[in-house]
Amino acid sequence: MTTTESTGVTVLGLGAMGSALASALLDAGHATTVWNRTPARAADLAARGAAAPSDIAEAVTAHPLVIACLLDHASVHQSLDAVIGTMRGGTLVNLTTTTPNEARELAAWAAEHGVDYLDGAIMATPPMIGTTEASILYSGPREVFDGVRPVLDRWGTSTYDGADPGLASLFDLALLSGMYTMFAGFLHGAAMAGSAGMTATEFAARATPFLSAMTAGFAHDAAVVDGGDYTVPGQQSLDFSDLSHIVRASEEQGVAPGPVAAVQELISGQIAQGYGAEGFARIYESLRADAEVAR
Repeated sequence: MTTTESTGVTVLGLGAMGSALASALLDAGHATTVWNRTPARAADLAARGAAAPSDIAEAVTAHPLVIACLLDHASVHQSLDAVIGTMRGGTLVNLTTTTPNEARELAAWAAEHGVDYLDGAIMATPPMIGTTEASILYSGPREVFDGVRPVLDRWGTSTYDGADPGLASLFDLALLSGMYTMFAGFLHGAAMAGSAGMTATEFAARATPFLSAMTAGFAHDAAVVDGGDYTVPGQQSLDFSDLSHIVRASEEQGVAPGPVAAVQELISGQIAQGYGAEGFARIYESLRADAEVAR
């Protein structure tokens, strides 16, 4: 479908994110229909001019473009299984967090019912929606993305990641993996420092500039990984990167060593295979999809 500034949109799911998406559409002048399993959540948007039917069948047939921002993969089916047949010829943009395979399943299911499908992953918090700081990843048929992009761009920076419907989810979760692992490492460090009386706030003041500077190393490690040569100069060796002393120090301080112990396990595995003199980035070989072959 091709959208214009006057395109009507239905938004399913009015949690914090769904409400922010619908609000941005109203701000942009789009006729907006909203639905939530708990109708009371639609009250504020209805007061601003959104249509808010209690019947989901009425909501999904109000406009040919339907946005789902629900709890999880199962909730998409629970909400739409009974009405997907009425959406034939329309477009479903799923912004519900799913795994890549769940996104692919939804795409196939939508196609069976004659519904165009685009999967999306929101890399933003609700207050960021409607600003250029918000980033949303999309995957699915290029023509579907291009057709609805004027609406998608109301929410932030839209990035198209390819025809495979699972790619937006995959890249989203990969980025979140990096984020959560980083935060877990920070909190582990705070716990270590806290065992000696330092507050987490004091530790954060020290950690923030240090960790920010260290992220500059991503590009170097990425070049090493892509090149496949872990012996190039300028790398810290796995032998030198041994973190067992941090594990021991954690345990001595009564702090659970979980986050750093997981990294040490990867390091030890590579050293045991005879790669101790090679660079730290080599732990990628224990993590990648075909790691068993690589070993």
